[in-house]
Amino acid sequence: MKIAIVTGASSGLGREFALQISARYGKLDEIWVIARRKERLEQLADMIRIPVKVIDMDVTDLKQVDAFKKELEDIKPDVRILVNAAGYGKIGRFEELDLEEQLQMVNLNCIALTRFTGLVLPYMKKGRIINIASSAAFSPQANFAVYAASKAYVLSFSRGIGAELSDRGITVTAVCPGPVETEFFDVAGDSFKNLKMAKPDDVVYRALSDAAAGFDVSVYGITMKAARAAAKVIPHKLIVNAFKKL
Repeated sequence: MKIAIVTGASSGLGREFALQISARYGKLDEIWVIARRKERLEQLADMIRIPVKVIDMDVTDLKQVDAFKKELEDIKPDVRILVNAAGYGKIGRFEELDLEEQLQMVNLNCIALTRFTGLVLPYMKKGRIINIASSAAFSPQANFAVYAASKAYVLSFSRGIGAELSDRGITVTAVCPGPVETEFFDVAGDSFKNLKMAKPDDVVYRALSDAAAGFDVSVYGITMKAARAAAKVIPHKLIVNAFKKL
């Protein structure tokens, strides 16, 4: 059974990935959509033309993850696409934000993503892994310190395992968007809401195209591509100070 798995599928980029994968890869037998909000997932399933398996779970809950692992072992699917889209961010000074909430951010953005990748890899003969990073991964950011660091991990991890898996016919793409019109800022805070935001469908279309082409990084839009280039030549200390002033 050829399947795609999408975490964080109840909203934002994860939801859009599930929709576009179903339209683009009609030969898949099933899409597994994973998130905590079951009602949202069921609504999404009604919009998808191929069979959908709704899995309502918290990807940071080890008991639920063990149940998911058992399901993989029982079904032994042929996973063609894995999208790790679950994640969140918080804007603000590290010392002023709730510490446990920031640790949970690391748990979701880094540890859960790594764990899911490791659990699914044995069921991939070939295919694509798409990890949602961020343009924040390009350099450290004051007032966004933990989030930027977590996404830098996603970018580095994706490129590293991508090199390891290339001889297996598995490509790994880190998606590094700037601000996107999703629920992200409802959680993160509205500090950057005045910035021009990309549409989720545009970001996902670019990401799927880049993944199909075998690119290790997907960046949507001229502005974010310029930001990536700038982060390679401008000292990170200057970038950090600029975000501190913002």
